[in-house]
Amino acid sequence: MSAQSTYIGRMEWLNYHHLHYFWLAAREGGISKAARQLRLTHTTVSEQIRTLEESLGEPLFQKQGRGLALTETGKLVYGYAEDIFSLGREMMETVKGRSAGRPVRLVVGIAEVVPKLIAKRILDPALAAGDTLRLLCREDKLERLLSSLAAHEIDVVISDSPLVAGSSIKAFNHLLGECGVSIMATRSLALRYRKDFPRSLEGAPLLLPSESTATRRALDNWFESEGLRPQVTAEFDDSALLKVFGQDGAGLVPVPSVIEDSVAKQYGLQLVGRIDAVRERFYAISVERRIRHPAVVTILEAARAEFAKNMR
Repeated sequence: MSAQSTYIGRMEWLNYHHLHYFWLAAREGGISKAARQLRLTHTTVSEQIRTLEESLGEPLFQKQGRGLALTETGKLVYGYAEDIFSLGREMMETVKGRSAGRPVRLVVGIAEVVPKLIAKRILDPALAAGDTLRLLCREDKLERLLSSLAAHEIDVVISDSPLVAGSSIKAFNHLLGECGVSIMATRSLALRYRKDFPRSLEGAPLLLPSESTATRRALDNWFESEGLRPQVTAEFDDSALLKVFGQDGAGLVPVPSVIEDSVAKQYGLQLVGRIDAVRERFYAISVERRIRHPAVVTILEAARAEFAKNMR
């Protein structure tokens, strides 16, 4: 017998059925919930997970109050299981889609604070795939989108802030790019406040995104550091509505510098000045450390090139 065949004979093979039962129990928050979803008895699922623990030589769950919590080994195994089953599902969807001549689906979650023009620019390269891709966009609060991402209902989330360290959701941040902030306004307001910018912002009517956004927090910090006190006329959750009010002359509007030209064209606003010290960053958040979905890879590469080209 060759050395290679001897090695193969001694390899320990993973039972993916046992791993799937464990992964589902960890994801659903308990063995009973996993058993109901699998339509198996609690005892059956429990025994399969116990067999997996024996093969690994480590416990995966530990008692916590009336329920169960993952051990450190359990957290490690769950992370690998997430990658394994995500890749398997992606393979099946891709193969079935190709064999049936159907377009591959890409479900993108867009945090509601991300400007629509930014989201469109990021996703435009995916649409270039034509009939080979079906793009589905879901806009919601970041917390809800991340829950859907963890449940594999969404392929990727576009956000203006990264997933924070210590989050209960296992996901990875992929920086798309960054840019400064441009202050824009109607022609009359731009002529008035362009002179002596940024000191001219003292007492100026300003339309701002809500305090929950990364941009607002960064702007507030910058105003404080510069000793500026603009007059906040209104605050908005919806960036498109903010620009509509700006178009009507209600105040000055902060926008990511990368879409400055698009805002000027669509809303007729003019540049007042740029604040390069305030950086807007945009992220793609996925459950994969190394993104494999070809459309998401295209989005990442194109977005990074776009931000680099329009760096201001």
